[in-house]
Amino acid sequence: MPRLVHDRLTLLLYAQLGVWGFFLYGFGPVVPLLRDEQGVSAALASLHGTGLAVGVLIAGFVFSPLSRRIGRGPTIWTGLVGVALVIGVLWLARPLPLTIGAAVLASIFGSFIVNGVNAALSDHQGAAAPAALSEANAAAAFTGVVSPLVVGAFVAAGLGWRPALSLVVLLILGVLLLTAFWRVPIPVRPSVTSSAPVAGRLPRPYWITLILLAATSSIEVCFSLWAVDVLRTHAGMSSGPAAAGFAAVLAGMFAGRLAAGRIALHVPTIRLLLLSLGVTLAGFALFWVGTAPWLAVFGLFVVGLGIAVQYPLVISLALAAAPGQADRAAGLTSYPVALGFGVAPVLLGALADRSGTHEAFLVLPAFIAAAVVLTVWLARSLALPKVGEPHTEIVEQVA
Repeated sequence: MPRLVHDRLTLLLYAQLGVWGFFLYGFGPVVPLLRDEQGVSAALASLHGTGLAVGVLIAGFVFSPLSRRIGRGPTIWTGLVGVALVIGVLWLARPLPLTIGAAVLASIFGSFIVNGVNAALSDHQGAAAPAALSEANAAAAFTGVVSPLVVGAFVAAGLGWRPALSLVVLLILGVLLLTAFWRVPIPVRPSVTSSAPVAGRLPRPYWITLILLAATSSIEVCFSLWAVDVLRTHAGMSSGPAAAGFAAVLAGMFAGRLAAGRIALHVPTIRLLLLSLGVTLAGFALFWVGTAPWLAVFGLFVVGLGIAVQYPLVISLALAAAPGQADRAAGLTSYPVALGFGVAPVLLGALADRSGTHEAFLVLPAFIAAAVVLTVWLARSLALPKVGEPHTEIVEQVA
């Protein structure tokens, strides 16, 4: 059985990803406040989300060569320092183009953190990588639950959202002090095993995981951007309680990722991924039929439990399917995430304009079904590796 080691390096990587989670989930509630400041339409304000997607795409192109040149540790720290600089930009920037540009920069630097942590944990934990990645994302989900509450408290106290988001800088300084105190640097160069290739074509199972990642990302972003509207129009909730009700998804994600850190040590990755998709479908059913607010919100909590593990599990499968090429593989995962985040909400929005948001949400079972089909295809592809393709470690995760 794989053994998850909670050494200082692992905890440091968890903390670094948690810092990015605080900024990312805190920035979401800030967008409507920026809209009020700038006096722009909702459509123009939504371009901040587009900016985040553009940043992910740029980072996917830059991360791998940057990591090869300066190493993973410096790349992650570049991301953290960059996020701190973006906070400064947000203090000074007022016009819409500048704040959208800040969103692009934040996403680039944040992707450096995410991709670097994913690659480092995958190499460091080996067969226990799915569990480690689940726990790391649980840390990000926890700070993601706290961050909107902090932003709301600062705004309610009349301090504004900028001081609240600036707490990210203090968190980064805290992680820096922790690193100095522990004296535990992240390996400067990616580890390479003698039996694994470091260049050449990525194997077919890896490309399947990228398509799968686009499908699971589509599921997550549709709930993130449109669930509140369904709570208002179908479950009869007013805007304030509906917005607060969405926290059920984040609570489910935190609980699911925390539990998955242990479950993933005992349950094969493919099987756990299929289970998570089933839980997501069950939560969707409760949410979609729920006309009572409590039932709809409970459905969102179940949805959160399901989608909680999908990103870390698919990432672990992707990195395991590309032995010796973790940084290159991690960088390319940015593209399907950006594709899912950029296309799926637009598709759902177009359907909502025709038939209403509640009916449009029926596209979600299609995304879930596609993810199931891709997962089964991936399992079969991994179970029958071609000659010369070393999939030993990941096949153990399937069995």
